[in-house]
Order: sequence, then C-alpha cells, then structure tokens
Amino acid sequence: MNAFDVLKSRGFVKQVTHEDQVRDLFENQKVVAYTGYDPTATSLHVGHLFTLMALKHIEALGHQPIVVIGGGTAQVGDPSGKTEMRKMLEVDTIGNQIETIKSQISGLLDFDSGKSLLVNNADWLCELNYIDFLREIGQHFSVNRMLSAEAYKIRLEKGLSFLEFNYQILQAYDFWQLHQRHGCILQMGGDDQWGNILAGVDLCRRLGQTQVHGLTFPLQMNAHGEKMGKTAKGAVWLNAQLLSPFDYYQYWVNTHDDDVHAMLGFFTFLPMDEINAVAHNDAETLNAAKSILAFEATKIVHGEPEAKSALQAAQSAFGQRHIPETLLPSSNMPRKIETADTHIPSLILNKKDIEENSLRLFDVLVQAEFAQSKSSAKRLIKQGAVRLNGDKISDEFALIQMGSFEQGQCIMKSGKKHICRLTIGA
Repeated sequence: MNAFDVLKSRGFVKQVTHEDQVRDLFENQKVVAYTGYDPTATSLHVGHLFTLMALKHIEALGHQPIVVIGGGTAQVGDPSGKTEMRKMLEVDTIGNQIETIKSQISGLLDFDSGKSLLVNNADWLCELNYIDFLREIGQHFSVNRMLSAEAYKIRLEKGLSFLEFNYQILQAYDFWQLHQRHGCILQMGGDDQWGNILAGVDLCRRLGQTQVHGLTFPLQMNAHGEKMGKTAKGAVWLNAQLLSPFDYYQYWVNTHDDDVHAMLGFFTFLPMDEINAVAHNDAETLNAAKSILAFEATKIVHGEPEAKSALQAAQSAFGQRHIPETLLPSSNMPRKIETADTHIPSLILNKKDIEENSLRLFDVLVQAEFAQSKSSAKRLIKQGAVRLNGDKISDEFALIQMGSFEQGQCIMKSGKKHICRLTIGA
C-alpha cells in the first residue's frame, strides 16, 4: 500500500507541500521522513504518540522514519502555539530527559535493525560557529516572512525573545542537515509547525537546489473543541510512573462518542475497513468500541499484559461490557474477561484521622485527584456523584469512618470515570 494514502485514510494529513509528488515518492522509492521532539519534560504524552503512530505506519510499509531529539533546539524553545516563553532548562536536565524519552520511543519504533533512526540535533547545532552560521544560513531568511508566521504573530503581542525568534532557522537547518546526512526528503509535524516546515523546504532548495517536502498533521482537538490529551490530573503521559496503565486505559474508555472513529484510526493499527464499519449511532456498539480502543492504545504504550490487567480492573470496577466477537475482529482483546481489581488506584489514609472523626470526604476526593479543590469536591457530593462501597453520599461534610471499610479497604467512586481504593495506614 502507498504510505501516503494510508496516512490520509487514517486522518493524519492536514497540509502537504505537493500532494501528488509526495504520493509518487512513497510509490516509487524508499522515503526517509523525520519528525522532531524537544525533550522539555521527563515523558512524552499522547500528543507525541499521535505523530509516532504516523511514523510507525511509514516504517511498517518499508520507509525509514527519523526521530530527531531536540537536544539543541530545547535550549532555545519553540514559540509555536505558546502564549508565553518556555521556561529555560538546564543542559543537564535536558540530557536526563533525553534518555527517558529515548527509552519510550524505542518501544514503538525499530531502531535496532535500522528500520528507523534516532538522532540528536545537538550533534550539529551545538558545534555551530555563530558568525559563520549567520553568514551562511541567516542570509536566506526574510525577517518580514518570518514575522508573518502564525507562531510568531501570537507571541508578538506579549513579547517574542530573540532567542525564540531563532527557532525557525534552527529547525530549517535541521532539515538541511538530515537531507545531507541521511537523504531525508520529508519533514512532518503538527499543523502549528507549517511555517517552520516550509522554511526548511525553502532552505534546502536554496542551499542544495533540491526539492524536499513537508506534511503536517491536524492538531488534536476533542469533540468539545479542547486540545486532546488533557485530564483533570494533567497531561496524559506515556510514562507509567506519571500516569498508571489503568488511568491511561480509563482515559481512552472515556473518549467522547463523536471522537471514537477518529481515535481508532489514529491510535490503533486496526484496519480502516473495520473501523469504518463501527456504527456511529449505536451507544452500545460505541461503548464496546471504546473498550477495544482503550485496550489497543494501552497495549501499544504499556504492553499487552498491562492492557489486559487494566481491562480486567476496569470491568471489575465499573461492570462488564459486552464486546461482540464481530466488532473490530482484528483486535486480540479478550472478549470474555475474568474481573480483577489489582490495578485500581489506591490511597492510604491516616488511621488516627479516621478514628478521631477528623477526615472529611471532600478532603479525600481532593487527595485522590477526583477534584481540584475542596469546593469542587463538595459540589460533586451535593450532585450525588460520589459513592463509598456503592452507597451514594449526599452530605457534603460527610466523614470517612471506620464502618465504611471492609477487610481494611473501601471503594470510592465519582461518576463513571473515577475509582479509588481507600486503605487504612498507620
């Protein structure tokens, strides 16, 4: 299959420099394509996974993805999509974060056999001579054109540092270096990177009289018009230490009905003919499809054993869902599940506080991150959304008492999305 057509059929293509030419390249030769990731946190999140999924499709069809870790550009900061300047990171911090991110990416793409490449742009950016770089590269950039880019327009109102202003030039230079070193002819990134990508295409034309291409992915927004990948607890991290496999699974189970079809195309490797066959107006089918989506997405990031454990825990906590054998049959998700609750998040409470009747339920809701404040926790209780061992609690000042614990534990739920096992500590 033509890799460009696969990406387009799954919804990955937003803009492309010359669609017919890019399709022909994928048809007639091995395409080397890259996407960059600045190590600005200790983990990647689902927004990064979205682009990695596109790279995996390309790799699976015989082309070569390059993952560029921005050890150099992370020292500058990308203003794209930001309303304020990114916090400056220490070089040692960037180095530590690179190592953790490398381990995450290595679980998704095949670097060992050379099917994909992993490089760090610090290898060429940190060796640059400033004056030489200005003379050789800077002369090819129009300040007027750079300021017209959407990324810079947003920041000009609040202030754009000269440091960040250089980012587009450095990203363009990355493309030129990758073209020279590895024969890279396609840069891919989020749609907010379109201006930076075009700058790289233009620089390669000016320096090497060569035609390279750019492609952007749609920015991930959910059915509510919000940026995808955020929860009440923060970003949906791929690191199990920052977000447990169970919580990661629950994020996907709680996908909005209107987003199920798109998320199956983006975050699973299931065939599109099966995904297109999922009924859009059947609530029971959509709920079953959400379970398959959650299983497949969790399997990709955390492995199949963790996906099965999260599935079992969810079925135990929230009740069994009927998953028809004929629904998305390429998925190897178990259709008959033995329930288990070993992966339900837990919270240890102070025994003395309970015995002295000084621990309020709203405080525990905040500790469990079911609510961001005491007032919002009280609202949840007043709305009848909170249950202890299945019993609805309506008193917003209710106490946590010893009588609520059975064999040393109590199951606290809030709505359909949140569950926590409360246990008694010392």
